[in-house]
Amino acid sequence: MALTPSTMLELGTPLPSFDLVDAVSGRRCTPQDFDQAKALVVMFLCNHCPFVVHVQPEITRLLRDYRPRGVAFVGINSNDVDAYPQDAPEHMRGLVRAKGWDMPFLHDETQEVAKAFRAACTPDVYVFDQARRLFYRGRIDASRPESEVPLTGADLRGALDALLEGRPAPAEQSPSVGCNIKWKPGNEPEYFG
Repeated sequence: MALTPSTMLELGTPLPSFDLVDAVSGRRCTPQDFDQAKALVVMFLCNHCPFVVHVQPEITRLLRDYRPRGVAFVGINSNDVDAYPQDAPEHMRGLVRAKGWDMPFLHDETQEVAKAFRAACTPDVYVFDQARRLFYRGRIDASRPESEVPLTGADLRGALDALLEGRPAPAEQSPSVGCNIKWKPGNEPEYFG
């Protein structure tokens, strides 16, 4: 498995705009759909990446634990579905339904949204506060596929708890590590290396 780290977008960055189709509902989704949320978690995900497969149980638990507390979640898949057909919208829809995830899973066909976030890998996680400024970015926790480290969501949970309790953002934030976003030929961003 190739390891690609997050780019660690600067904290305080405003939420990049997006207008993408939800693979589950077929409706368009924009940041305004989450205006009432106390926090917005944006996760760059895909279907086939072993790092995403590894964290799927924790994503389920995070949704269960934090949606009732006013946190909104959205998944975005920016992979090249021509090269990776298992990441196509119909398979995205199947994954969300199989896991029982109550969140939009958006298809970023042009990959421009991934570039706006400076997303690099799957999973790549961003937490925006109520003013939609970046509060946290990086990993869900230190667990990796085939590691002895338990999957707890400790890093992301710590950030969400701090935000919801009015405490400062965690001083130490570690990059996520996963498979690189599968860029279309000739579409690799300048920050990706």
